[in-house]
Amino acid sequence: MLDRSGGQREPLTVREVEVLRLVAGGATNKEIAERLYLSEGTVKNHISRILGRLGLRDRTQAALYAQSHGLV
Repeated sequence: MLDRSGGQREPLTVREVEVLRLVAGGATNKEIAERLYLSEGTVKNHISRILGRLGLRDRTQAALYAQSHGLV
């Protein structure tokens, strides 16, 4: 998987892709936590790792990334 700058990054885990899809769909951390049976803290950790791995600043950029890469 490539980050926004085109550099090679560590691929997202299956769970991170699930979280990213839900973020792209507009779900809040609480909604994601409820849907995936996780704590909100765990969801926040997943989102932080996603942003770091993909070189993104915020969940809006993550949602746009997911859409442009066919994840939603």
